[in-house]
Amino acid sequence: MESLPCSFYKQNNVAYLKLCLIIFMGCLPGTTHLCSNRVLATSTTIPDRLEPFHIASPFQTLRLDGYLSFDNNHHTANDFGNIYHFQPSAVLYPQSVSDISSVIKLIYEMGSGSELTVAARGHGHSLQGQAQAHRGVVMNMESLKGYPEMQVHVGEQPYVDVSGGELWINILHETLKHGLAPKSWTDYLHLTVGGTLSNAGISGQAFRHGPQINNVHELEVVTGKGDIISCSRKQNADLFNAVLGGLGQFAIITKARISLQPAPKMVKWIRVLYSDFSLFSKDQELLISAANSFDYIEGFVIINRTGLLNNWRSSFNPKDPKPASQFNSNGKTLYCLEMAKYFNPEESHIADQITDILLSGLEYIPSTLFSSEVSFVNFLDRVHLSEMKLREKGLWEVPHPWINLMIPKSKIHEFSEEVFGNILKNNINGPILMYPVNKTKWNNMTSLVTPDEDVFYLVAFLSSVVPSSTGSDHLDNILTLNKRILKYSTTANLGIKQYLPHYRTQEEWRAHFGSQWKVFIQRKASYDPLAILAPGQRIFKKAVPMV
Repeated sequence: MESLPCSFYKQNNVAYLKLCLIIFMGCLPGTTHLCSNRVLATSTTIPDRLEPFHIASPFQTLRLDGYLSFDNNHHTANDFGNIYHFQPSAVLYPQSVSDISSVIKLIYEMGSGSELTVAARGHGHSLQGQAQAHRGVVMNMESLKGYPEMQVHVGEQPYVDVSGGELWINILHETLKHGLAPKSWTDYLHLTVGGTLSNAGISGQAFRHGPQINNVHELEVVTGKGDIISCSRKQNADLFNAVLGGLGQFAIITKARISLQPAPKMVKWIRVLYSDFSLFSKDQELLISAANSFDYIEGFVIINRTGLLNNWRSSFNPKDPKPASQFNSNGKTLYCLEMAKYFNPEESHIADQITDILLSGLEYIPSTLFSSEVSFVNFLDRVHLSEMKLREKGLWEVPHPWINLMIPKSKIHEFSEEVFGNILKNNINGPILMYPVNKTKWNNMTSLVTPDEDVFYLVAFLSSVVPSSTGSDHLDNILTLNKRILKYSTTANLGIKQYLPHYRTQEEWRAHFGSQWKVFIQRKASYDPLAILAPGQRIFKKAVPMV
């Protein structure tokens, strides 16, 4: 059955949605659990017999601007994580917010007797099946990109109105036409607005501007009851704060008003190395607290027991080529501090002076200073360039068993010593990001949960699985390392929180939210009482009491 307009199904009196194929792929062959809220593992097996999944026929009565697709929806069972694969019964390609509202409202009116759930899917970059809805309905949010038409408002406090399904890269290009740009970013821009705002949206600008959820003026959302509601800090503030960082649990973001600022044209992009973690972390913390600092501050860890450094300095020209080319880690773990200073060509000399002053106060290894000047767009879109290279090699659409941790400043040395010194004894196949942020710049009213300290570190283990590998970069081995890191962090009582969290039981979710759990479930009861939304997060089971 091909994907056809809804009118076709109305005319032909389709009485059920057909389940085509459930594909199980993953890390524990032969082990499956079909509950969409408590997926334990996946399997490479395909069921021998396919049975239609019958639901009531009221879908044929809906008047939609877009359409529902009931077949050939295998792509929605895939995501960037490429570990969990659960196919929905239908995919909605909405052309208006009323399309989303109508489908959710209908499912809500079916009541607790229906098992149907709804997941919003952006560009498919979730890691653990969070945007999948096993036997439910997936909303293809990119179909909504034209709603509303992107509009940039220039003034004393500039902003842009965008669809929840719009990509950040498109927002960048459109706002730059007016000499403006959003304040806070993620490292990868080919993500949707709704997707990042449902989590937080963190990158090297967060120490100054907070995450992306800090830089939103208004939202339009569709709740788990199907209600279309506009909200802001002044209007429906509880819903506004709930949705931001709310993991899709309370409403689907259909429109957002994003704060803008004047955009630079160029970026001074700098990397330096440290062999001493104490100096590395001290300098990072110094820079994020400075009044006139860099505009972007990140860092990463280089674990290379062979002593040979490879592509950490790609795209850079060394100021001192000979010592840099001869530099050898001697098997030590190294730490790279990455910084960027924004500027316009006519202000280049001022940017140089500020950069030199800031660098003079740091204690990096002098021979490892790498500096480059690139356009603002190329700097922000740097990961996409790497993506294209990996796609050419067939290394992009592979499993990505990532874990992202937020670690209190007071525990970061203890964490570093154990994880980088003992648990990760060999190279890992992917970067390890590490940089501090200042939580005092963040809005603490949102659903996002962070450690209980003003300064904490984001540490991201961004591993990729090499196809057909049986070595340390095999999926099972990476998952084992991830479990060891998480188990150590819990046992040592480090007070960490997961970013882009993934848990299997509600007890673990309770521990994650801690004192905020009561507010979280109260908001769930208010805005999505039947637990229809975002089943892939596995926080609530539909129609089961949430208290």
